[in-house]
Amino acid sequence: MQQEVLESELVIPPVPEEYSAAVVNFHELSVLSQTSITSDSSALRGKHVPWPWLCTLAAIALFFILLGHSGRRVAQLLVLMVPVLIWLAWPMRSPVWIKARHFLAFIWVMLFALDGAIRAYLMELYESSPEGAMVLGAIANTNWRESSEYLSMHWHSVALICCGLALVALLVWHITGRNVFRGVRKDKRLVVFTLIVVLVCVVAYLSKPWRRLHPAVFWTQWVHSANNLKASLADQHVERARLLGLAIQAKPVLTSAGPSTVVLALSESINRDNLSLYGYLRQTTPQLQEQQRNSGDQMTVFRNAWSVDSSTLPAVRNLFGFGAPSSTQSHHLIALARASGYKVWWISNHDDVGIEQQHARLADIVQMVNRSPGRSSVSLDGEMLDELKSALDAPSERKFIVVHMLGAHPHYSLRYPKGQNPFDDEVDAIEASLKSKGTSLWVRRQRQEYDAALLYHDHIVAEMLRLTKSVTPPKGKVAWMYLSDHGQEVGHVRNHAGHSSSTEAGYRIPAIIWQAPSSESPPEGVSERPFRSDWAAWTVADLLDIHWTPQPLERNVLSNPYQWEEPRLPMAVNSFTK
Repeated sequence: MQQEVLESELVIPPVPEEYSAAVVNFHELSVLSQTSITSDSSALRGKHVPWPWLCTLAAIALFFILLGHSGRRVAQLLVLMVPVLIWLAWPMRSPVWIKARHFLAFIWVMLFALDGAIRAYLMELYESSPEGAMVLGAIANTNWRESSEYLSMHWHSVALICCGLALVALLVWHITGRNVFRGVRKDKRLVVFTLIVVLVCVVAYLSKPWRRLHPAVFWTQWVHSANNLKASLADQHVERARLLGLAIQAKPVLTSAGPSTVVLALSESINRDNLSLYGYLRQTTPQLQEQQRNSGDQMTVFRNAWSVDSSTLPAVRNLFGFGAPSSTQSHHLIALARASGYKVWWISNHDDVGIEQQHARLADIVQMVNRSPGRSSVSLDGEMLDELKSALDAPSERKFIVVHMLGAHPHYSLRYPKGQNPFDDEVDAIEASLKSKGTSLWVRRQRQEYDAALLYHDHIVAEMLRLTKSVTPPKGKVAWMYLSDHGQEVGHVRNHAGHSSSTEAGYRIPAIIWQAPSSESPPEGVSERPFRSDWAAWTVADLLDIHWTPQPLERNVLSNPYQWEEPRLPMAVNSFTK
């Protein structure tokens, strides 16, 4: 009875109509949501970043990629960037994974932003890429004090870049965290498209040349390279000092009095079989052939010249190290030239830390006109002509000038001015011959570009010879020697374009010597003598008129007691005299 009284006394306040309507609406939405989930079982549900924000993120990444890269590298970097966009678009439910994705995607995008900003900064200030010898050398040679001095000098630009990157970082952090809960239908076309994109990305990451472009990989390797260079620089300083000391101990003497100028034009990746000077059907060396006609006996074209290496570093080491660079008793050609009284110039269109530290820095004057290493460098050899002229005009009585060209180093299309390929217009005898052998279209195209590079190269080499001839004094000695470090396979034997250690094309090189009329005539039939590039230092020493003891003359192709020895190459050679 008491309970009934209490219940009757309990007053329930009236519920406002708007609250009751809201409860009804919430209930209806809940039911509809459950019904939707149940009825559309083909939809993937979870949190993901909406497409408009993904497009904004892709635009930010593209901006920085374009800032630091050009050409096909832009496409390569974009492919490497795509996986994070796919991940952000994928619905996820786990709060832990959503937070991890937010953080990792932010890091991923900012790596591309930092990469582009740093590359653009270096290119703007120094016209150099991060892996350039100048940048790596500066990093390896610097210390904390020098770094602080650099920052105090350039703090305005560094601060501006940092502020810009900070704003970008805030925007990227905001975008990568813009998750919404939505369903994504399992559309077959979308699935197929996604699988294709993922497959392309997987192939890109499996390819080492592509993978190493990723900022995380590139900058990790860059730090490793800088540390290795820093560790080796002290040894190179010591090694250069040792070589100079060894040369001084040899007490080299000059066998002739008066002024002397010797130019060594060292090229890259030139196969003599592609030079019309050597009988090639395409006219790739018209200017050198004209020089040969005008020079007569003063110009010797070695018909059977060979390299013993198929790549640059060992070839250059063998050349300047008299064929035995690893021997502690072997001299270095530049060190001997300096010890005998020559002033030495090294003018280079290569950006190679190893060559610079092992050879170039032995010279008195070093001019590196190219600051972009590798195949994608667009620096043309013609940019060295002014430096060569300045060296030739210098007042020094005895000059030894080394000019290191890019020659026809891949990519061939970057070794001549754009639009100057006369061999891609029509089908000639070379093109027909390659077709008949079943050579692929890509290799045939590479042959056209290679020959176009040789035609431009002919102009540069002939101009170097003309400049050398122009400084010939009434009395004194002037000599010029040209050769390539190694050859190149461009559809000669294999359906391949590039360096080749397994075919003769990788070792068949040109070699030419010009001497002023006042010089002694070379031995009869010298042009038919087989020639080895790792013995070239003996011949250059003869052109320099340097003598020391012991000095075996049987390796100097210009000497009467010259004795040919066949080099050991990794494949059989039919004949070294053709």
